[in-house]
Amino acid sequence: MEIILLQDVARLGSKDDVITVKDGFGRNFLIPQKLAVIATGSAKKVLAENIKQRAHKEAKLKDLALSIAEKLKTVQLVIGAKTSSTGKIFGSVNTIMLAEAINAKGFEIDRKQIMISDDSVKEVGNYTAKIKLHKEVIVELGFEVVSE
Repeated sequence: MEIILLQDVARLGSKDDVITVKDGFGRNFLIPQKLAVIATGSAKKVLAENIKQRAHKEAKLKDLALSIAEKLKTVQLVIGAKTSSTGKIFGSVNTIMLAEAINAKGFEIDRKQIMISDDSVKEVGNYTAKIKLHKEVIVELGFEVVSE
């Protein structure tokens, strides 16, 4: 029996895959659990159209992410933090502070998109962070932590 998967199924395939399974497995488990549908001619045409539209949307999102990445490369961030006399920060600089600083520059970046390369920034200095704008577009952004 040929089926189209509606969701990722472990050890079977990922969403929108057209696969062949035994009749009983498809009829008694996959289809009633709404994990798959029978791969008829019309279902295959609908799947092809959905994949084409999704690819078009993904291309638009990737182009948008690339344009934002080009603009982000020119941004210099300076984050102020309260420090001791030796240069140690009280607390640490985290992704929330970075997101606020980037958003203040006119970009809309969520803190969940930011990854700081070091475990935590606890001293004054220059650091880099990676910003994931799209699954294929990751930008490295340098930032400086200064004493307030």
